[in-house]
Amino acid sequence: MAAARTPSATRQATPSRGRIDKREAILDAAFTVFARQGYAQACVKEIAKEAGVAKPTVYNHLSDKATLFREAMAAASERVLAEHLAAVEDLAARPDDAEDLRALLEDVGGRMLRVHCDGRARALRRLTQVEAAWCPELLDMGRGHGADRLTEAVADRLARLSLAGRLRPLDPVVAAEQFLALLTGPVDARTRMGARPASAGELDAVTAAAADTFLRAFAPPA
Repeated sequence: MAAARTPSATRQATPSRGRIDKREAILDAAFTVFARQGYAQACVKEIAKEAGVAKPTVYNHLSDKATLFREAMAAASERVLAEHLAAVEDLAARPDDAEDLRALLEDVGGRMLRVHCDGRARALRRLTQVEAAWCPELLDMGRGHGADRLTEAVADRLARLSLAGRLRPLDPVVAAEQFLALLTGPVDARTRMGARPASAGELDAVTAAAADTFLRAFAPPA
């Protein structure tokens, strides 16, 4: 019969909150340094300084620089996705008329565009493009952590709106892909793929045009 696990043994088997917090701080600092300098120029010593820990502490949590980079990219991807999904949640609402639906699409679309254009998301896309040559799993990571899951979430909300009669019958995945493309395509073109920031006025104009075009395609018959 196995001996009962003592409280001290249980504490040792479960990662402490402090250790988890320190790991998160290291990953956040690592992403900051990688975004600023790129993978090749970044060094673990600088990442440790950014995180406020000793260099050996970084290696205690992450075994090497390549692992640190992958984990930092994954953590940043999850954070950006969470911000996107928080905006998409509001698409579950069922407005009573076309004007309310337009306002809802503009509000949710505008919030998603602001996430898409913030510094973290732009750095993620830039690092993925630059470093994918030696780390091709970044491409799959970007799909799994970002684009695919975001498309699924938007598709789910659009399907609900369609079932409620607020949108015509549609393929929700196709409609979600088109709505996201209407938002990000023009902004990526105007900002040269994030090379320059977009103004609030530009984002508002793109969002309004996206909502208008989407409703012209998917609004139910009058």
